[in-house]
Amino acid sequence: MKRKNWPWSRSKPINLKQIRADIQTSLAEHHFETPGNISLLLLSHALGEPKTWVLTHPEIELNSDETHALQSALERLLQGVPLPQLLGEWDFYGRSFIVSPDVLIPRPETELLVERALTLAARFDRPLIVDVGTGSGAIAVSLAAALPQASVLATDISRPVLAIARRNAQRHLAKELPFAQADLLQPFSSKFNLICANLPYIPTRTLAGLPVAQWEPSLALDGGASGLNLIKRLLHQTVSRLAPAGIILLEIESSLGPATLSLAETIFPTAEIHLHQDLAGKDRLVEIQIP
Repeated sequence: MKRKNWPWSRSKPINLKQIRADIQTSLAEHHFETPGNISLLLLSHALGEPKTWVLTHPEIELNSDETHALQSALERLLQGVPLPQLLGEWDFYGRSFIVSPDVLIPRPETELLVERALTLAARFDRPLIVDVGTGSGAIAVSLAAALPQASVLATDISRPVLAIARRNAQRHLAKELPFAQADLLQPFSSKFNLICANLPYIPTRTLAGLPVAQWEPSLALDGGASGLNLIKRLLHQTVSRLAPAGIILLEIESSLGPATLSLAETIFPTAEIHLHQDLAGKDRLVEIQIP
């Protein structure tokens, strides 16, 4: 991308009101859907102040270091770098989670899994819950924070990813959340009441054509040729790792609903299986309840 001579690239000081207006204009020209909110997030992050402070101090003048930092951040955003990676954190289920290029950015559709897990966990007095492929830890931390009576475990195959997840647990939880480096559930023999997983589920061929492949880790996105490679492996592992009346929750790619249901019915022929849609009406969550 050719470097642009931004309106605030001048020696004269510029205040928050003007620089926010300039950023909004640039974002709107590049067809960002919420330029006002994005400009506010960039300013809040660059200045280390809450969004409310930015809104209530329009007259504050920025120094050259601050304007250059904002210019750099805006250029990277316009080049395609995801906003959460620029900010280093992103909101999920009412909390802000640290993110990095090593982890998948938490998505709002995954909140459906958390909401359903909280409802189902109420069936058990002291549920044992595992979040498989925890990534940033958003699911595990959200469940542990809301379910003080539960024992929550989180696993991931990547050591750098687990480092991020641990930081998020320390940020939001008073108690320790156990993490384990593991290939799905392979090392465990525990009988879980609830198994949650947002595993890589985008078919390899589909992923190759998506912008997300450039910025987020393929380890967290690529579900193999069918999109179900890891989900299939996990389901076979859960057969011996579910407590009586245990439940599995799987986030899926929106086109894989029928295929995932068929797979689940084959592995768990006596289970009660449901397919849930997200707020956009797309297939998003498979729920498997064994007798």
